[in-house]
Amino acid sequence: MRANSPKVLVVGAGVSGLTTALCLAREGFRVTVVAERFAPEIVSVVAGALWEWPPAVCGYHHDQISLARSKDWCVTSYRMFDELARAKVPGVAMRRSNFYFSRPVEESPHDLHKMQELAGKVRGFVRDRSLAERNGVSPDYGVVDAYSHMAPMIDTDQYMVWLMRQVKIHGVRVKRYRIEGLLAERRTELLDRFDAEAIVCCAGLGTAQLRGVGMYPLRGALVRVRNGGLRGPRIDEAHCVSHVEGRDEQDIVFIVPRNQRLLVLGGLAEKDEWSTDINLENHGPVREMYERCLAFMPALRNAELDPDEPVRVGLRPFRNENVCLEWDDESQIIYNFAHGGAGFSFSWGCAQEAVGLVRSAVEDRKYSHSF
Repeated sequence: MRANSPKVLVVGAGVSGLTTALCLAREGFRVTVVAERFAPEIVSVVAGALWEWPPAVCGYHHDQISLARSKDWCVTSYRMFDELARAKVPGVAMRRSNFYFSRPVEESPHDLHKMQELAGKVRGFVRDRSLAERNGVSPDYGVVDAYSHMAPMIDTDQYMVWLMRQVKIHGVRVKRYRIEGLLAERRTELLDRFDAEAIVCCAGLGTAQLRGVGMYPLRGALVRVRNGGLRGPRIDEAHCVSHVEGRDEQDIVFIVPRNQRLLVLGGLAEKDEWSTDINLENHGPVREMYERCLAFMPALRNAELDPDEPVRVGLRPFRNENVCLEWDDESQIIYNFAHGGAGFSFSWGCAQEAVGLVRSAVEDRKYSHSF
């Protein structure tokens, strides 16, 4: 990093903000990150953090233009997480991920297209209708088809600590700071305050206030149980059933090993619900989600709830237009937000594209000032 390297302000310290900051720093930019909250006080530590090909189990991204870009971001992130797993980065592992279906995949054009795309992008793809029986799925659940592949699975607590450490090792300044009002109106002030030439906003749901745009949360919850132990089974692979389009009821099954000691069970997807004060006792859908996972894989009935934190709740950041990664010409700010339930799956791909946008913005500014 040179003394005359361009300086960038990144707003937000979730997985998107810190990954963007790290990619910028690795490319020679001098970076400052500002945020009101940091891990473990952010939604990134609540994420299911299973890499998935879009649209994901809890992804709810349907716009075709956004989906096309999302697939490129996913490929980049897959390769990066694969490298990190090989390097034994804390919190990153490549494990087998299983997806189950109540009808043959060929009977659903959506599922068939997704499977055909996915098969060529991942390691170890296998389609095998017997996966359900071999993995202990209840025969009463009606699974008739399945496939599996190797996928990144992230222990969010460990990984976010590693990510923050890497950011600081690469010379990024990190400051706790709350920004009030619209970024566009405070741009000049913020550039002066933090000695920067460009701003990248990765503020998740906070972008609604910072940009003045409509956003909504898709509330999620994870029940946390002990993985293995004296009573429960040892689960080393992920097991998922996606939401069936057209149904109003919650029907997602999401069983993912967080690490060798912990298993997370989901998934809940409640649109425009802002409270995080829900648990197994006070919110029926959380209890139903938990019971759905137990019915799907009966061996989990012997697993003990995590005594310290049986449930985590978070608000996935969505907007109607899906992911936003763009240079806003009017405000002269780069935005990277609304990743929904796919923040980890998109993180490295979006961050690398954001670096390109920053480079273009800085070069355009220098060019315009040279006359």
